[in-house]
Amino acid sequence: MARIPTYQLSKYLLNGQLGRRGCLRTAIISRTNSSLPPRHPRHYATTASSPPSSTPSAPIIPLRKQLKDAAKSSPKKSKKSSNNQTVPGWELTVGIEIHAQLNTARKLFSPSLSGDSTSSPGNPNTPGHVSPFDLAIPGSQPIFEPTTLIPAIRAALALNCAIEPVSRFDRKHYFHWDQPAGYQITQYYAPFARAGKIELFARDGIAKEDGEGVTVGIKQVQMEQDTGKTMIMGEDKEDGVATHWVDFNRVGMPLIEIITEPVIRHPSTAAAFVRKVQMLLYAVNACVSGMESGGLRADVNVSVRREGDTKMGTRTEIKNLNSFKAVEDAIIAERDRQIKVLEEGGKVLGETRGWSLGSTETRRLRGKEGEVDYRYMPDPDLGPVVVDGGLVKYLGQSMGVSPDEEIDGLVERYGLSTKDAMALMALDNGARVEYFYKVLDGLEEKLGLGAVREGVVEAASGETRNREHAHALLAANWCLHELGKLTEVSSDLGMTPDGECAVPSGDLAILLAHLYKKEITAKVAKEMLWAIFRGQVVPGRVTDLIDLDGLWFNELSEEEYIECADEVVGRNDSESMQGVLAEFAKYYKALNTEDVKKHMRYPQGKLMFLVGQMMREGPAERMDPATCERILRTRLEEVYVPLALEVEEFGSREE
Repeated sequence: MARIPTYQLSKYLLNGQLGRRGCLRTAIISRTNSSLPPRHPRHYATTASSPPSSTPSAPIIPLRKQLKDAAKSSPKKSKKSSNNQTVPGWELTVGIEIHAQLNTARKLFSPSLSGDSTSSPGNPNTPGHVSPFDLAIPGSQPIFEPTTLIPAIRAALALNCAIEPVSRFDRKHYFHWDQPAGYQITQYYAPFARAGKIELFARDGIAKEDGEGVTVGIKQVQMEQDTGKTMIMGEDKEDGVATHWVDFNRVGMPLIEIITEPVIRHPSTAAAFVRKVQMLLYAVNACVSGMESGGLRADVNVSVRREGDTKMGTRTEIKNLNSFKAVEDAIIAERDRQIKVLEEGGKVLGETRGWSLGSTETRRLRGKEGEVDYRYMPDPDLGPVVVDGGLVKYLGQSMGVSPDEEIDGLVERYGLSTKDAMALMALDNGARVEYFYKVLDGLEEKLGLGAVREGVVEAASGETRNREHAHALLAANWCLHELGKLTEVSSDLGMTPDGECAVPSGDLAILLAHLYKKEITAKVAKEMLWAIFRGQVVPGRVTDLIDLDGLWFNELSEEEYIECADEVVGRNDSESMQGVLAEFAKYYKALNTEDVKKHMRYPQGKLMFLVGQMMREGPAERMDPATCERILRTRLEEVYVPLALEVEEFGSREE
């Protein structure tokens, strides 16, 4: 079929206009001339001439059920191995180069403003963000901004690097429209930091083959300037040539390049390393944004060799990976490509390759013969950078708690799971965990608890550590999951670096205090959260609104709960209820046998069925599902099941 021009498709899709020729019109004509049955049901009755059949008509089976039945009857395919971290007989070697934009007010070699993000502050090519040197105006020279060194040193210390007392800048020559000078200023021969390392643990998401932990060495960390931002505006309708615009606001932005040793052996470990670096840079306030915003980019060098070989294979570089998943997927694709080339008797060429989201293989960008192509040379316009040891010592002492220590604290002191603790640390550039601490402090104040983070905690009335964990877990759950549900409507919570957002931490603390003390139901609390998020609640007036609308939880008494449970379970004449009780009787009957210890589990599903029956039977607005579950579990063990066993035993005697 001939290709339909873009302008014809746009006319059809946007304006409903069809051309006189082409496959679209042909399809419509053929459909119009085809013999189709009438649309209205009454036409079928009038045109039917055959006598009615005595055999009953076949039941109509929904399409969904037909598909499910077909899937069940079809032969099951063997599942492909999910372990894509290794290839038998081959060894993978990965080295990573990470570029991160430093959190500074000025550019690296000019007094121009750097802005607060990597998305080109202000309009393109804005005065104040672009200086003559950024545009390589003849006669302009670089002037090193000393303030850019502070976040760079903090980042290097977070990576456990040794800070060099003297470092120098070099020129890396290459020609591209986003680099007006024809070269990039970097630190190739004498970087400001060397010999670092990062410890990765199983909780960081490393490959199972790496065991409980792995150490990744940092070869060097160097400062360099960023390039301009190229924007492709689309193809011309007539000649099909794309128009490229260059925004020079980003030229000269201060970057650090983190170069690892080639010691990573598995794709998921490489992704975990990039994720850990981003978390570390956030923790020391050295990086402005992460991979999702373009403030951190990764290049990976991939090579393979047969197991037992001592010589490294030829490496290829995959440029500008902007997500953790892209890092892992690109490494897997390039590893498989190189193995296929070598198994077919070919030779892997040293080259630069690219990766697109959703791809299954990398693509060649350009050949790469080696670093000599860049013609590195010392920059004659810039002197050496001398770092005083006292500055390094001062910055090292002001680093604060490391992310690993903070995660351990969240797990050990508050009882959070490792997954939730890491999520709090990673969300909103680390601001979500600050929000959690503020909510927790406010909640403890409302509940009359001590300061948890300072040590072992006891409540004013002497509650145990389990009670402390209960309110901390409640705060973490709402800060993570319930607050996360708000992003389904608005992707931006307005989270600030100091841990505040559209839902003030004080208001959420008040709300959770009422929920924790069972003064309101979870349903009311969630509705109040949405009202706070939409700005319908005056800050600090959460309690007043609950009182005004009469939303307080007037819970049933213990006796009323028991009465409701007896009414639900007492209707044991129904077949379904008898089956439920039989499940519990079977469990408790075998409770002390080896059978139940090894194979049988408590019928929790049946218990929750009874909870649902209770909530429907009684006044749901005055009932707590957790209390219903507790009452039913107790009554089953003490009353209902013994009674059912007695009836069963009596019946067997009668027989």
